[in-house]
Amino acid sequence: MKNQMSQGTKLNFDNTEIAFRSKSKAELNSAYWLFKIMSSNFLTQVGPPVTNLMLNVGLPIQGIIKKTIFKQFCGGETIAECEKTIAQLGTVKVGTILDYSVEGEEEEHVFDYTCAEIIRTIDRAEGDPRVPITVFKVTGIGRFGLLEKLDAKAELTADETAEFEKVKKRCERICRTAYEKNVPIMIDAEETWIQETIDQLAIDMMMLFNKQKLIVYNTYQIYRHDKLADLKADHLIAKEAGFILGAKIVRGAYMEKERKRAAEMGYPSPIQPDKAATDRDYDAAITYSVENVEQIGIVCGTHNENSCRILADLLDKYQIPHNHPHVYFAQLLGMSDNLSFNLSDSNYNVAKYVPYGPVKAVMPYLFRRAQENTSIAGQTSRELDLIFREKKRRNI
Repeated sequence: MKNQMSQGTKLNFDNTEIAFRSKSKAELNSAYWLFKIMSSNFLTQVGPPVTNLMLNVGLPIQGIIKKTIFKQFCGGETIAECEKTIAQLGTVKVGTILDYSVEGEEEEHVFDYTCAEIIRTIDRAEGDPRVPITVFKVTGIGRFGLLEKLDAKAELTADETAEFEKVKKRCERICRTAYEKNVPIMIDAEETWIQETIDQLAIDMMMLFNKQKLIVYNTYQIYRHDKLADLKADHLIAKEAGFILGAKIVRGAYMEKERKRAAEMGYPSPIQPDKAATDRDYDAAITYSVENVEQIGIVCGTHNENSCRILADLLDKYQIPHNHPHVYFAQLLGMSDNLSFNLSDSNYNVAKYVPYGPVKAVMPYLFRRAQENTSIAGQTSRELDLIFREKKRRNI
């Protein structure tokens, strides 16, 4: 334990040698120029519509995208193409979260295909510690409009009721496979106006599959002012029902959309009043989870250095092993390597989200990553500074 305590105090997120030791000179240079381009707000705002137009009219830019932004933030177009990334991350003790990132589909045959693909990620993860967790979105296996109607407590037609039964069966098939293969799976959070239905599905799945072990995680977006309270309420449900609560804790991904919709429709915004409130609740959520680590398993999904340090220090404070199976750190592929690799170097459980799918279908995800980097205060400049320092250290 003394060794683990000392490791917590030695965490240095500025150590670029550890952060980029798996990157070649060419990969480092490529990342540098990509973040340089992304530092332009103009390009990240204008880029998506222009790129979509070029793809839709058949201009040959798909190859360029695959060699640049896709290569930085995605593992490949298929699970097989992700093998190189899985191996590369594995060499520095960082796990891979295979994330089939096709979005915005509406047809039943696509939902069936997506369900089967998510199960393929579970099959791939079985028995491989390099792929410790899997993930899916409920909108990948069910229609957004249907979930929206359920959240609004509107009466479903007979066809819609049957449609939702299919969604529940897909969800259960995925989670049952995860249980049988002993591969934890996270259910991603989405927009507030469909989230209540997703939350209920997640609790139902935990009641089925989290009795003996931690398999299913729900996601708590802490930029919502009610989610810390929800986490605590769900913990009480878990204690009473006798299951382990799985909680992926993130700040969130839909803030601007949420505020805009609330303003347009005239209801109170579900979003925290400011970043300080989000940070406060985020750190309170991970503190509460660590204090109840035997009943709550957490994935701390964050690119915030302070939150990572707080969680690391909490584990030392409560003398919890760095590699406790109920505690994971997670970041996105291509971002915040200084967090991921320095944490793994100190024996914490760390995994990277590795999105994959056909280039054109994954574009909405890629555009969000580019815009996220420019909208998070200092994120792009931080990435650039770290890469520049490593280039300087290597004299390249």
